[in-house]
Amino acid sequence: MDPHTERHTDICIAGGGPAGTLLACLLARQGADVVLIEKQPVPGPSFRGEILNGDGEHVLRKHELLNLVDREAVLPLIRLEYWENQRVVKTILPDREDGNVGIHIPQADLLQALLTEAEKYPNFTYKSGTTVRGLLQDGDGRYIGVKIRGADGTDEEIRSRVVVGADGRYSAVRKHAGILVNTEGHGYDLLWARIPAPDGWEPIMCSTIQNGQQLHLFTQARGYVQVGWNIEEDSYKALRKRPFEELTDTLIAAFPKLESSVRQHITSWQDFVLLDIFSSRSERWAQPGLVLIGDAAHTMTPTGAFGLNEALCDADVLHEELLNCLEKRQDICLPIDRLEQRRRSDVERRQREQLDMELKYAQNFNSLQDDNIQTNDTINRTSR
Repeated sequence: MDPHTERHTDICIAGGGPAGTLLACLLARQGADVVLIEKQPVPGPSFRGEILNGDGEHVLRKHELLNLVDREAVLPLIRLEYWENQRVVKTILPDREDGNVGIHIPQADLLQALLTEAEKYPNFTYKSGTTVRGLLQDGDGRYIGVKIRGADGTDEEIRSRVVVGADGRYSAVRKHAGILVNTEGHGYDLLWARIPAPDGWEPIMCSTIQNGQQLHLFTQARGYVQVGWNIEEDSYKALRKRPFEELTDTLIAAFPKLESSVRQHITSWQDFVLLDIFSSRSERWAQPGLVLIGDAAHTMTPTGAFGLNEALCDADVLHEELLNCLEKRQDICLPIDRLEQRRRSDVERRQREQLDMELKYAQNFNSLQDDNIQTNDTINRTSR
């Protein structure tokens, strides 16, 4: 086999997460030649953004993609509860009778549905287990492709009219392009674990403060509960020297109904996944021939479940701009600049909302009132 090969395409997308895969699917449907590169051999890493809010749901329904996901993998959540001393002190309900406060879809299921749809088109190519090794530029500094290494060790050059960096918070495309990023810590990191849901557990989200720790529960499709512990930023190494039961006992004290499942399924530190929490804003989303979307352009915290949904909106807007440009044979720099113009203010507003929600989190527990029911205007925006 030739150790170095080359191919040409319209759009080369690095990153097979929700943003990159949705963009590839939408472009392929409309006849664009697309190559999607993903470093993981199997789609759908664990413990990533999996809650659709109204914006993300709207994008998928608009393109008739949500109905392609396995029905067992789509779980509408019926309410958000805040607990204190083992009782509900605040409840947020959907803003309409048939609504929800979010829809859980395992990322692997969402990605598989998008890939299956994209693979119907011969103009779509998916390269899994493939890493970005560098970027290609012409004599004027315009980006014209990527250097990759495939799962079999073969080096290849993908030459394209546009390079899209959809490769996450530690974006290789962003790094190779030398795009500066402003990063802000939020004072905490997050430990995740997943346990089977107890019998009779409803499709809800719960949040509490127990022994000074913020705890969060997210019901997942196929009968699971995802548990999140907020821990002090950079404290995980020291925390691991202590008994892990300090965390599980705190969880059980807050939500006794989970005790049996917790005892059976969280038996060591190996059952936790650490997510370091920060937000970031790339100095620019676009350079000639190259554009960043999703976490590569704007990393968000898990608060409010905005990250996944803003990434899907990026992909939706960029596909519109790119198709319009390709059809009119315009300069490809125009649509990638317009993406940033259309999306940046919304994303930055969402990041400010996240920070405000984090700062005001404790206020959700100030009033201990029975049946303190509110409709959700911030987290749930499902009515379109």
